[in-house]
This record gives sequence, structure tokens and C-alpha cells, in this order.
Amino acid sequence: MSLLISGDLRLAQTYTRPDDADAVAYIAAVEAADGQALETATRMAINSFVKGCKADGIWTAIKASCILAGARTLTGALIPLAGTAPTNFNFVDGDYNRKTGLVGDGSTKYLNSNRNNNADPQNSKHIAAFISTLSTVNASVQIGVSSGTTTGRSSITWFIVNQRGFRNNNGGSAFTASAVTGLSGCSRNLSGSFLARTGSVTTSKGANSEVPLSESIGVFGITTNSLHSNARIAFYSIGESLDLALLDTRVTTLINAFAAAIP
Repeated sequence: MSLLISGDLRLAQTYTRPDDADAVAYIAAVEAADGQALETATRMAINSFVKGCKADGIWTAIKASCILAGARTLTGALIPLAGTAPTNFNFVDGDYNRKTGLVGDGSTKYLNSNRNNNADPQNSKHIAAFISTLSTVNASVQIGVSSGTTTGRSSITWFIVNQRGFRNNNGGSAFTASAVTGLSGCSRNLSGSFLARTGSVTTSKGANSEVPLSESIGVFGITTNSLHSNARIAFYSIGESLDLALLDTRVTTLINAFAAAIP
């Protein structure tokens, strides 16, 4: 009987192991960076997220991304889910929380995503981030390129969510929706307009695209000026056009699963 029970337990364990190859590879890299394994429920939440994005048809559009939560250490959190690892400027271990993500200081701390502004097509681009805590300075979340010019950004290569709502830096295009926690982002698949999402609402905004400049995109701030956020962010994604509502659902489910799984 004991052998049967042991066999049943081994069989049960096979059904709770991540089975998506990309999820397995990502989890292995995070655990190697952390120096210890993740909880089974945490691993399965990541597996479900990746499989869900693939089922929704949005996975291949995600070109540079980090899940800035879930991992046991900041080093593990900066392992890329997709694309090249970001370069860390001034974040330390104490800035990281496994359930809610990484917090900026509104001044010196930011990530260089190492994703170039012109790496994606002019009329197929997205940027998004999951905000756990709103900022009290500059912006709730800021993702952007380093140039001081307002041109050459394809209309969606940096955005701010602040107390006035969603703001995109192409001629000061703005949305009046109040800033809230959760996923915010924008996506363009047309030359004359793009979509913005905040507060679980997607809005269309007319704004002509521009040929993107060759610059790295930063997270928590624009890489070479003083506009930085002290928001707490649990996820970011940069890449080609995708359905923001589908991404919102998948990321929100993932972060909620972390909150339930992590002690």
C-alpha cells in the first residue's frame, strides 16, 4: 500500500509541473539566479501565464519583458521573460517585494530595457506595465526613450500615467481617465491612431505615427533625464502591437496568483 501511495504522489506531482517549454526555461533561469526553487503554485502561475498568452495569440508580440515579482530575489526578478535582460541602475534588494514588484525612488532608479525604440515596426508597437502602487512624483509609471525631442517616437514609445490620467508624448496627447493601479499601456497597429488602456478601459486616440528614433527604452524613467517614477511595478512589456485587454487579464491573474501563493 505504501508503494502505491508513493507512486500516486509521484504521479500527482507530474501534473503540477510546468509543461510549457518557454515557462520551464524562464523558471529554471529565475531559480538559478535565486539559488533556490520557487513554490509550486508560483511556478504554475507563471506556466499558466505563458500558456495563456500563447492561447490568446499575444505571446509573440512580447519582445522585451520582465515579471518584476514572484522571484525570491531582485536578481531573479530581473531575469527576462522575453528579450534581453534590463540593465539595473541603482535598484537594491530592499526595493523589491515578491508580491508587488519593484519600487522606484522618483530620482535615480530606473531600468534600461535594452529594447531599442526602432526594433519594432513603426505601426506595430506596444508598451505596458502593471502598477502595484501609484507614484507620488512625476509619474505613476514612465516608460520611455532618452531624447528630449517630442518627435521620432512612433507616438507610443513613452507614456506617463499621472494624476491627470494617461499621457503620451506626441504633441501632449492625453486621456482624462484618472490614474489607477493595474495594467496601463498603449498599442499601435494603425498609422493614424493608437489604443491606450488604464483602469481596465481601452480608449482610441488619434495621433499620427512617426519614424522611431534609435534609442533604448527605459522603465521607471527616461534613461538620460530626471523624469523618474517612484511607483511600484510588477511587470513590464515592450514589443509589437497586441490586444491590451487580453494582456491585462493575463497579467492581473498572474499578480493575483503570486499574492495568493507567496507567504
